[in-house]
Amino acid sequence: MSSTNFRFLFVFLLILFSLQAWAQDIKIELGESEVALNETFTIKVTVSGEKIRSYDQLPEITGFQKQGVSQSSSMNIVNGQMSSTNSVIQYYKPLRKGQFTLPAFTLSVNGESISSPGKSITVVDARASSRNNRALDPFDDLFGRGNSNEPEYVEVEDDAFFSLSVDKEEVYVGEGFNVSLAFYMSESNQAPFNFHEPGKQLERIINEIKPGNAWEENFNITSIQPERVEFGGKRWTKYKVYEASFFPFNEGSVDFPSVGWEMIKYRIAKNPSFFGSNRLQDFKTFYSQPRSIRVMPLPAHPLKNEVSVGIYRLRESFEEKEARTGEGFTYEFTITGEGNISSIRPPRVKRSQKLNTFDPNEQVQINRGRGKVTGMKEFSYFMTINEQQDLELSDHFEWIYFDPERAAYDTLRPQALVRVAGESKINQAISSSRLGGLYDLIEVEDNKLLNQGYKYYFSALINGLLILAVGFLGFLMLKKK
Repeated sequence: MSSTNFRFLFVFLLILFSLQAWAQDIKIELGESEVALNETFTIKVTVSGEKIRSYDQLPEITGFQKQGVSQSSSMNIVNGQMSSTNSVIQYYKPLRKGQFTLPAFTLSVNGESISSPGKSITVVDARASSRNNRALDPFDDLFGRGNSNEPEYVEVEDDAFFSLSVDKEEVYVGEGFNVSLAFYMSESNQAPFNFHEPGKQLERIINEIKPGNAWEENFNITSIQPERVEFGGKRWTKYKVYEASFFPFNEGSVDFPSVGWEMIKYRIAKNPSFFGSNRLQDFKTFYSQPRSIRVMPLPAHPLKNEVSVGIYRLRESFEEKEARTGEGFTYEFTITGEGNISSIRPPRVKRSQKLNTFDPNEQVQINRGRGKVTGMKEFSYFMTINEQQDLELSDHFEWIYFDPERAAYDTLRPQALVRVAGESKINQAISSSRLGGLYDLIEVEDNKLLNQGYKYYFSALINGLLILAVGFLGFLMLKKK
Protein backbone atom coordinates (compact mmCIF):
# COMPACT_ATOMS: atom_id res chain seq x y z
CA MET A 1 0.00 0.00 0.00
CA SER A 2 1.42 3.36 -0.98
CA SER A 3 1.90 6.12 1.58
CA THR A 4 -0.79 8.24 -0.16
CA ASN A 5 -3.36 5.44 0.13
CA PHE A 6 -2.39 4.80 3.73
CA ARG A 7 -2.91 8.46 4.64
CA PHE A 8 -6.29 8.45 2.87
CA LEU A 9 -7.38 5.34 4.81
CA PHE A 10 -6.18 6.83 8.10
CA VAL A 11 -8.13 10.07 7.51
CA PHE A 12 -11.24 8.11 6.51
CA LEU A 13 -11.13 5.93 9.64
CA LEU A 14 -10.51 9.02 11.81
CA ILE A 15 -13.60 10.75 10.34
CA LEU A 16 -15.66 7.59 10.75
CA PHE A 17 -14.69 7.20 14.42
CA SER A 18 -15.33 10.91 15.01
CA LEU A 19 -18.83 10.63 13.50
CA GLN A 20 -19.60 7.58 15.64
CA ALA A 21 -18.38 9.37 18.77
CA TRP A 22 -20.40 12.50 17.90
CA ALA A 23 -23.55 10.41 17.28
CA GLN A 24 -23.29 9.05 20.83
CA ASP A 25 -23.19 12.52 22.43
CA ILE A 26 -27.00 12.45 22.90
CA LYS A 27 -28.73 9.72 24.91
CA ILE A 28 -32.09 8.99 26.52
CA GLU A 29 -32.34 7.40 29.98
CA LEU A 30 -35.62 5.91 31.24
CA GLY A 31 -36.56 5.63 34.89
CA GLU A 32 -37.14 2.48 36.97
CA SER A 33 -39.48 -0.26 35.72
CA GLU A 34 -41.32 -0.28 39.06
CA VAL A 35 -42.69 2.94 40.53
CA ALA A 36 -44.76 3.48 43.66
CA LEU A 37 -47.80 5.77 43.73
CA ASN A 38 -45.85 8.31 45.79
CA GLU A 39 -42.82 8.25 43.46
CA THR A 40 -42.15 9.64 40.00
CA PHE A 41 -41.04 8.11 36.73
CA THR A 42 -38.50 10.09 34.69
CA ILE A 43 -37.27 10.41 31.14
CA LYS A 44 -33.86 12.06 30.98
CA VAL A 45 -32.25 13.44 27.83
CA THR A 46 -28.50 14.12 28.13
CA VAL A 47 -26.26 15.97 25.67
CA SER A 48 -22.50 15.88 26.13
CA GLY A 49 -20.20 18.62 24.99
CA GLU A 50 -22.78 21.25 24.12
CA LYS A 51 -25.92 22.97 25.40
CA ILE A 52 -29.43 21.73 24.73
CA ARG A 53 -30.64 24.30 22.22
CA SER A 54 -33.88 22.62 21.16
CA TYR A 55 -35.82 19.43 21.81
CA ASP A 56 -39.25 17.94 21.10
CA GLN A 57 -41.92 17.62 23.74
CA LEU A 58 -41.41 14.36 25.61
CA PRO A 59 -44.14 11.74 25.15
CA GLU A 60 -47.29 11.27 27.19
CA ILE A 61 -47.60 8.02 29.18
CA THR A 62 -50.98 6.40 29.75
CA GLY A 63 -51.70 6.23 33.49
CA PHE A 64 -49.27 9.06 34.28
CA GLN A 65 -49.46 12.85 34.44
CA LYS A 66 -46.63 15.17 33.48
CA GLN A 67 -45.38 17.06 36.53
CA GLY A 68 -42.83 19.42 35.07
CA VAL A 69 -39.39 19.61 33.52
CA SER A 70 -36.07 20.37 35.17
CA GLN A 71 -32.74 21.13 33.56
CA SER A 72 -29.28 20.42 34.91
CA SER A 73 -25.69 20.74 33.81
CA SER A 74 -22.42 19.27 35.07
CA MET A 75 -18.70 19.59 34.36
CA ASN A 76 -15.98 16.92 34.61
CA ILE A 77 -12.19 17.33 34.55
CA VAL A 78 -10.23 14.13 33.78
CA ASN A 79 -6.48 14.22 33.13
CA GLY A 80 -6.67 17.94 32.63
CA GLN A 81 -9.41 17.62 29.99
CA MET A 82 -12.72 19.35 30.74
CA SER A 83 -16.05 18.02 29.50
CA SER A 84 -19.64 19.06 30.20
CA THR A 85 -23.07 17.45 30.06
CA ASN A 86 -26.50 19.08 29.95
CA SER A 87 -29.71 17.28 30.80
CA VAL A 88 -33.47 17.74 30.61
CA ILE A 89 -35.59 15.61 32.94
CA GLN A 90 -39.34 15.14 32.46
CA TYR A 91 -41.18 13.96 35.60
CA TYR A 92 -44.30 11.77 35.47
CA LYS A 93 -46.68 11.19 38.38
CA PRO A 94 -48.54 7.83 38.41
CA LEU A 95 -52.32 8.17 38.65
CA ARG A 96 -53.25 4.61 39.59
CA LYS A 97 -51.79 1.15 40.16
CA GLY A 98 -51.31 -1.22 37.25
CA GLN A 99 -49.16 -2.24 34.34
CA PHE A 100 -48.45 0.48 31.78
CA THR A 101 -46.41 0.75 28.61
CA LEU A 102 -44.22 3.56 27.38
CA PRO A 103 -44.16 2.95 23.58
CA ALA A 104 -41.01 3.39 21.53
CA PHE A 105 -40.50 7.03 20.57
CA THR A 106 -38.15 9.33 18.67
CA LEU A 107 -37.07 12.82 19.68
CA SER A 108 -35.32 15.58 17.80
CA VAL A 109 -32.65 17.10 20.05
CA ASN A 110 -30.52 19.95 18.71
CA GLY A 111 -31.74 18.96 15.24
CA GLU A 112 -30.63 15.30 15.60
CA SER A 113 -33.10 12.40 15.88
CA ILE A 114 -32.61 9.88 18.66
CA SER A 115 -34.83 6.92 19.50
CA SER A 116 -35.80 4.99 22.61
CA PRO A 117 -37.28 1.47 22.65
CA GLY A 118 -39.70 2.36 25.45
CA LYS A 119 -40.44 0.01 28.35
CA SER A 120 -43.09 -1.52 30.60
CA ILE A 121 -43.77 0.26 33.89
CA THR A 122 -45.42 -1.28 36.94
CA VAL A 123 -47.11 1.05 39.43
CA VAL A 124 -47.44 -0.38 42.96
CA ASP A 125 -48.79 0.86 46.30
CA ALA A 126 -47.17 3.86 47.94
CA ARG A 127 -44.00 3.10 49.84
CA ALA A 128 -43.26 4.22 53.35
CA SER A 129 -39.96 5.72 52.18
CA SER A 130 -39.91 7.01 48.66
CA ARG A 131 -36.84 6.31 46.61
CA ASN A 132 -34.91 9.18 45.21
CA ASN A 133 -35.77 9.43 41.50
CA ARG A 134 -33.89 12.53 40.56
CA ALA A 135 -31.02 12.47 38.09
CA LEU A 136 -27.58 11.91 39.66
CA ASP A 137 -25.37 14.96 39.93
CA PRO A 138 -21.69 13.97 39.44
CA PHE A 139 -20.73 16.50 42.13
CA ASP A 140 -23.01 14.95 44.80
CA ASP A 141 -20.31 12.63 46.17
CA LEU A 142 -17.65 15.33 45.87
CA PHE A 143 -19.61 17.78 48.04
CA GLY A 144 -21.29 15.18 50.25
CA ARG A 145 -24.77 15.71 48.81
CA GLY A 146 -25.35 12.16 47.58
CA ASN A 147 -28.06 11.37 50.15
CA SER A 148 -29.76 14.75 50.17
CA ASN A 149 -33.43 15.12 49.33
CA GLU A 150 -34.88 16.57 46.14
CA PRO A 151 -34.53 20.36 46.03
CA GLU A 152 -37.70 22.08 47.14
CA TYR A 153 -39.30 24.28 44.49
CA VAL A 154 -41.72 27.07 45.36
CA GLU A 155 -44.16 28.97 43.17
CA VAL A 156 -43.50 32.70 42.87
CA GLU A 157 -46.55 34.96 43.05
CA ASP A 158 -47.18 36.47 39.63
CA ASP A 159 -48.63 39.78 38.52
CA ALA A 160 -49.93 38.88 35.06
CA PHE A 161 -53.18 38.29 33.19
CA PHE A 162 -54.63 37.37 29.79
CA SER A 163 -57.22 39.66 28.22
CA LEU A 164 -59.60 39.94 25.26
CA SER A 165 -59.99 43.66 24.48
CA VAL A 166 -62.48 45.46 22.23
CA ASP A 167 -62.44 49.10 21.13
CA LYS A 168 -66.25 49.55 21.03
CA GLU A 169 -69.14 48.38 23.18
CA GLU A 170 -71.81 48.89 20.50
CA VAL A 171 -71.81 49.25 16.71
CA TYR A 172 -74.21 49.48 13.80
CA VAL A 173 -74.79 46.57 11.42
CA GLY A 174 -71.78 46.56 9.07
CA GLU A 175 -69.66 48.82 11.30
CA GLY A 176 -66.25 47.46 12.25
CA PHE A 177 -64.83 46.94 15.73
CA ASN A 178 -61.38 45.77 16.78
CA VAL A 179 -60.61 42.70 18.93
CA SER A 180 -57.21 41.78 20.38
CA LEU A 181 -55.88 39.06 22.65
CA ALA A 182 -52.79 39.76 24.72
CA PHE A 183 -50.82 38.51 27.70
CA TYR A 184 -49.81 41.22 30.20
CA MET A 185 -47.03 41.24 32.81
CA SER A 186 -46.41 44.14 35.15
CA GLU A 187 -42.89 45.53 35.39
CA SER A 188 -42.87 44.50 39.04
CA ASN A 189 -43.66 40.86 38.21
CA GLN A 190 -41.04 38.45 39.60
CA ALA A 191 -42.44 35.14 38.31
CA PRO A 192 -40.48 33.71 35.35
CA PHE A 193 -42.68 32.95 32.30
CA ASN A 194 -42.22 31.58 28.80
CA PHE A 195 -44.60 30.98 25.89
CA HIS A 196 -45.88 27.45 25.31
CA GLU A 197 -46.85 26.40 21.75
CA PRO A 198 -48.47 29.75 20.89
CA GLY A 199 -49.33 28.68 17.33
CA LYS A 200 -51.36 25.65 18.40
CA GLN A 201 -53.06 27.57 21.19
CA LEU A 202 -53.99 30.44 18.88
CA GLU A 203 -55.53 28.09 16.31
CA ARG A 204 -57.74 26.60 19.04
CA ILE A 205 -58.69 30.02 20.45
CA ILE A 206 -59.67 31.46 17.05
CA ASN A 207 -61.99 28.51 16.48
CA GLU A 208 -63.59 29.22 19.86
CA ILE A 209 -64.08 32.98 19.57
CA LYS A 210 -64.65 33.56 15.83
CA PRO A 211 -68.31 34.61 15.47
CA GLY A 212 -70.43 33.19 12.67
CA ASN A 213 -72.43 36.40 12.21
CA ALA A 214 -69.56 38.75 11.30
CA TRP A 215 -66.92 39.24 8.59
CA GLU A 216 -63.34 38.89 9.89
CA GLU A 217 -60.30 40.88 8.78
CA ASN A 218 -57.37 39.14 10.51
CA PHE A 219 -54.25 41.25 11.15
CA ASN A 220 -52.11 38.06 10.90
CA ILE A 221 -49.61 38.57 13.73
CA THR A 222 -46.56 36.45 12.84
CA SER A 223 -44.32 37.19 15.84
CA ILE A 224 -45.03 38.08 19.46
CA GLN A 225 -43.34 41.37 20.28
CA PRO A 226 -43.24 43.12 23.69
CA GLU A 227 -44.97 46.49 23.94
CA ARG A 228 -44.78 48.90 26.88
CA VAL A 229 -48.18 50.19 28.05
CA GLU A 230 -49.46 51.97 31.15
CA PHE A 231 -52.85 51.74 32.86
CA GLY A 232 -54.22 51.38 36.36
CA GLY A 233 -51.32 53.38 37.67
CA LYS A 234 -48.83 50.66 36.66
CA ARG A 235 -46.51 49.90 33.77
CA TRP A 236 -47.03 46.67 31.89
CA THR A 237 -45.40 44.64 29.14
CA LYS A 238 -48.01 43.63 26.59
CA TYR A 239 -47.58 40.57 24.34
CA LYS A 240 -50.26 40.71 21.65
CA VAL A 241 -50.99 37.28 20.16
CA TYR A 242 -54.08 37.99 18.01
CA GLU A 243 -55.84 40.98 16.43
CA ALA A 244 -58.75 41.28 14.01
CA SER A 245 -61.59 43.58 13.00
CA PHE A 246 -65.11 42.22 12.73
CA PHE A 247 -68.05 43.58 10.73
CA PRO A 248 -71.42 42.17 11.93
CA PHE A 249 -73.98 41.04 9.34
CA ASN A 250 -77.14 41.59 11.38
CA GLU A 251 -78.47 43.26 14.49
CA GLY A 252 -78.37 41.63 17.92
CA SER A 253 -74.99 40.91 19.49
CA VAL A 254 -71.55 39.46 18.80
CA ASP A 255 -70.41 37.34 21.75
CA PHE A 256 -66.90 36.24 22.71
CA PRO A 257 -66.54 33.47 25.34
CA SER A 258 -63.85 33.21 27.98
CA VAL A 259 -60.75 31.47 26.58
CA GLY A 260 -57.66 30.06 28.23
CA TRP A 261 -54.02 30.83 27.41
CA GLU A 262 -51.36 28.50 28.83
CA MET A 263 -47.94 29.81 29.80
CA ILE A 264 -44.84 28.02 31.04
CA LYS A 265 -44.31 29.22 34.59
CA TYR A 266 -41.19 28.12 36.42
CA ARG A 267 -41.02 27.19 40.07
CA ILE A 268 -37.89 28.45 41.80
CA ALA A 269 -35.64 26.38 44.07
CA LYS A 270 -36.14 27.40 47.71
CA ASN A 271 -32.44 26.90 48.41
CA PRO A 272 -30.66 27.57 45.10
CA SER A 273 -27.23 26.03 44.55
CA PHE A 274 -24.43 26.62 42.12
CA PHE A 275 -24.85 23.14 40.67
CA GLY A 276 -28.01 21.44 39.38
CA SER A 277 -31.30 23.00 38.39
CA ASN A 278 -32.60 26.00 40.31
CA ARG A 279 -36.01 26.08 38.64
CA LEU A 280 -38.66 23.55 37.67
CA GLN A 281 -40.87 23.95 34.60
CA ASP A 282 -44.61 24.04 35.29
CA PHE A 283 -47.69 25.40 33.54
CA LYS A 284 -50.34 27.97 34.39
CA THR A 285 -53.46 28.81 32.40
CA PHE A 286 -54.82 32.37 32.36
CA TYR A 287 -58.43 33.04 31.30
CA SER A 288 -59.89 36.05 29.54
CA GLN A 289 -63.20 37.63 30.49
CA PRO A 290 -66.17 37.05 28.14
CA ARG A 291 -67.23 40.07 26.09
CA SER A 292 -70.39 41.01 24.18
CA ILE A 293 -70.82 43.71 21.52
CA ARG A 294 -74.28 45.18 20.93
CA VAL A 295 -75.20 45.49 17.24
CA MET A 296 -77.78 48.17 16.36
CA PRO A 297 -79.89 48.23 13.16
CA LEU A 298 -79.34 50.93 10.56
CA PRO A 299 -81.95 53.70 10.34
CA ALA A 300 -84.76 53.32 7.80
CA HIS A 301 -83.65 53.80 4.19
CA PRO A 302 -84.59 52.15 0.86
CA LEU A 303 -80.99 50.86 0.52
CA LYS A 304 -80.26 50.02 4.19
CA ASN A 305 -79.56 46.37 3.30
CA GLU A 306 -77.16 47.27 0.48
CA VAL A 307 -75.07 50.25 1.61
CA SER A 308 -71.56 50.09 3.06
CA VAL A 309 -70.94 51.37 6.58
CA GLY A 310 -67.85 53.39 7.38
CA ILE A 311 -66.01 56.67 6.96
CA TYR A 312 -65.35 57.23 3.25
CA ARG A 313 -64.38 59.87 0.72
CA LEU A 314 -64.16 59.99 -3.08
CA ARG A 315 -60.98 60.25 -5.13
CA GLU A 316 -61.30 60.88 -8.89
CA SER A 317 -58.79 60.39 -11.71
CA PHE A 318 -59.33 63.91 -13.09
CA GLU A 319 -61.07 67.19 -12.29
CA GLU A 320 -61.66 68.34 -15.87
CA LYS A 321 -61.13 66.55 -19.15
CA GLU A 322 -61.53 67.33 -22.87
CA ALA A 323 -62.93 64.67 -25.17
CA ARG A 324 -64.36 64.22 -28.68
CA THR A 325 -67.82 62.86 -29.43
CA GLY A 326 -67.80 59.12 -29.93
CA GLU A 327 -64.24 58.73 -28.66
CA GLY A 328 -63.66 56.70 -25.50
CA PHE A 329 -61.92 57.75 -22.30
CA THR A 330 -61.39 56.27 -18.82
CA TYR A 331 -62.78 57.63 -15.56
CA GLU A 332 -61.73 56.19 -12.17
CA PHE A 333 -64.20 56.44 -9.28
CA THR A 334 -62.12 55.50 -6.19
CA ILE A 335 -63.61 55.09 -2.71
CA THR A 336 -61.10 55.41 0.14
CA GLY A 337 -61.49 55.33 3.90
CA GLU A 338 -62.11 53.11 6.91
CA GLY A 339 -64.53 50.19 6.91
CA ASN A 340 -65.17 46.83 5.28
CA ILE A 341 -63.35 47.62 2.04
CA SER A 342 -64.00 44.15 0.60
CA SER A 343 -67.78 44.63 0.64
CA ILE A 344 -67.87 47.99 -1.22
CA ARG A 345 -70.17 47.82 -4.25
CA PRO A 346 -69.88 49.90 -7.45
CA PRO A 347 -71.59 53.31 -7.56
CA ARG A 348 -75.05 53.63 -9.01
CA VAL A 349 -74.95 54.68 -12.68
CA LYS A 350 -77.77 56.64 -14.35
CA ARG A 351 -78.07 55.47 -17.96
CA SER A 352 -78.28 58.09 -20.72
CA GLN A 353 -78.32 58.09 -24.53
CA LYS A 354 -75.70 60.85 -24.43
CA LEU A 355 -73.31 58.78 -22.32
CA ASN A 356 -72.31 55.16 -22.92
CA THR A 357 -70.83 53.47 -19.82
CA PHE A 358 -69.39 49.97 -19.73
CA ASP A 359 -69.06 47.73 -16.66
CA PRO A 360 -66.03 48.81 -14.60
CA ASN A 361 -62.77 47.09 -13.85
CA GLU A 362 -62.18 46.83 -10.10
CA GLN A 363 -59.04 47.09 -7.97
CA VAL A 364 -58.90 46.80 -4.17
CA GLN A 365 -56.25 47.55 -1.54
CA ILE A 366 -56.76 46.70 2.16
CA ASN A 367 -54.54 47.89 5.03
CA ARG A 368 -54.77 46.40 8.53
CA GLY A 369 -52.95 48.25 11.30
CA ARG A 370 -53.26 50.44 14.38
CA GLY A 371 -56.54 48.76 15.23
CA LYS A 372 -58.28 49.74 11.99
CA VAL A 373 -59.06 48.40 8.52
CA THR A 374 -58.50 51.04 5.85
CA GLY A 375 -57.93 51.03 2.12
CA MET A 376 -59.46 51.82 -1.23
CA LYS A 377 -61.61 50.26 -3.93
CA GLU A 378 -61.25 51.64 -7.45
CA PHE A 379 -63.87 51.36 -10.21
CA SER A 380 -62.43 52.16 -13.64
CA TYR A 381 -65.06 53.03 -16.27
CA PHE A 382 -64.61 53.23 -20.03
CA MET A 383 -67.06 55.80 -21.45
CA THR A 384 -68.06 57.55 -24.67
CA ILE A 385 -70.15 60.75 -25.03
CA ASN A 386 -72.26 61.28 -28.15
CA GLU A 387 -73.10 65.02 -28.05
CA GLN A 388 -71.09 68.19 -27.81
CA GLN A 389 -71.59 69.51 -24.26
CA ASP A 390 -70.06 70.17 -20.85
CA LEU A 391 -70.98 67.01 -18.95
CA GLU A 392 -70.95 66.93 -15.15
CA LEU A 393 -70.39 63.32 -14.01
CA SER A 394 -72.30 64.02 -10.79
CA ASP A 395 -75.44 63.69 -12.92
CA HIS A 396 -74.51 60.12 -13.78
CA PHE A 397 -72.72 58.58 -10.75
CA GLU A 398 -73.54 58.39 -7.04
CA TRP A 399 -72.49 56.15 -4.14
CA ILE A 400 -74.63 56.03 -0.99
CA TYR A 401 -73.21 54.87 2.35
CA PHE A 402 -73.87 55.13 6.10
CA ASP A 403 -71.51 57.15 8.30
CA PRO A 404 -71.57 55.62 11.85
CA GLU A 405 -69.85 58.62 13.43
CA ARG A 406 -72.62 60.98 12.30
CA ALA A 407 -75.28 58.23 12.39
CA ALA A 408 -76.47 59.41 8.97
CA TYR A 409 -76.57 58.36 5.33
CA ASP A 410 -74.41 60.28 2.89
CA THR A 411 -73.70 60.26 -0.85
CA LEU A 412 -70.42 60.54 -2.73
CA ARG A 413 -70.84 62.33 -6.08
CA PRO A 414 -68.16 63.22 -8.64
CA GLN A 415 -66.84 66.74 -9.10
CA ALA A 416 -65.33 65.91 -12.50
CA LEU A 417 -66.33 67.83 -15.62
CA VAL A 418 -65.95 66.53 -19.19
CA ARG A 419 -65.88 69.09 -22.01
CA VAL A 420 -66.97 67.36 -25.21
CA ALA A 421 -66.45 68.77 -28.72
CA GLY A 422 -67.38 67.44 -32.16
CA GLU A 423 -70.37 66.42 -34.23
CA SER A 424 -73.37 64.73 -32.62
CA LYS A 425 -73.13 60.96 -32.66
CA ILE A 426 -76.44 60.35 -30.97
CA ASN A 427 -78.18 59.04 -34.13
CA GLN A 428 -75.37 56.60 -34.69
CA ALA A 429 -75.64 55.57 -31.08
CA ILE A 430 -79.39 55.02 -31.41
CA SER A 431 -78.95 53.06 -34.65
CA SER A 432 -76.21 50.91 -33.24
CA SER A 433 -78.16 50.29 -30.08
CA ARG A 434 -81.26 49.32 -32.08
CA LEU A 435 -79.50 47.42 -34.83
CA GLY A 436 -78.80 44.41 -32.76
CA GLY A 437 -82.35 44.29 -31.51
CA LEU A 438 -83.71 44.59 -35.07
CA TYR A 439 -81.58 41.74 -36.34
CA ASP A 440 -82.58 39.65 -33.40
CA LEU A 441 -86.26 40.15 -34.29
CA ILE A 442 -86.01 39.67 -38.07
CA GLU A 443 -87.06 36.04 -38.00
CA VAL A 444 -89.96 36.73 -35.65
CA GLU A 445 -91.15 39.72 -37.69
CA ASP A 446 -90.92 37.69 -40.93
CA ASN A 447 -93.15 35.06 -39.43
CA LYS A 448 -95.62 37.71 -38.33
CA LEU A 449 -95.75 39.24 -41.83
CA LEU A 450 -96.13 35.83 -43.43
CA ASN A 451 -98.99 34.96 -41.15
CA GLN A 452 -100.62 38.29 -41.85
CA GLY A 453 -100.31 37.62 -45.67
CA TYR A 454 -101.96 34.22 -45.34
CA LYS A 455 -104.84 35.76 -43.41
CA TYR A 456 -105.33 38.47 -46.11
CA TYR A 457 -105.47 36.04 -49.07
CA PHE A 458 -107.73 33.59 -47.24
CA SER A 459 -110.18 36.39 -46.39
CA ALA A 460 -110.24 37.66 -50.01
CA LEU A 461 -110.92 34.15 -51.30
CA ILE A 462 -113.87 33.64 -48.97
CA ASN A 463 -115.33 37.02 -49.89
CA GLY A 464 -114.98 36.23 -53.61
CA LEU A 465 -116.78 32.91 -53.25
CA LEU A 466 -119.62 34.59 -51.39
CA ILE A 467 -120.03 37.19 -54.17
CA LEU A 468 -120.08 34.45 -56.82
CA ALA A 469 -122.70 32.49 -54.87
CA VAL A 470 -124.96 35.53 -54.51
CA GLY A 471 -124.60 36.34 -58.23
CA PHE A 472 -125.39 32.78 -59.24
CA LEU A 473 -128.55 32.71 -57.09
CA GLY A 474 -129.69 36.02 -58.65
CA PHE A 475 -129.18 34.65 -62.16
CA LEU A 476 -131.33 31.57 -61.41
CA MET A 477 -134.16 33.68 -60.07
CA LEU A 478 -134.24 35.93 -63.18
CA LYS A 479 -134.23 32.89 -65.46
CA LYS A 480 -137.37 31.45 -63.80
CA LYS A 481 -139.23 34.68 -64.40
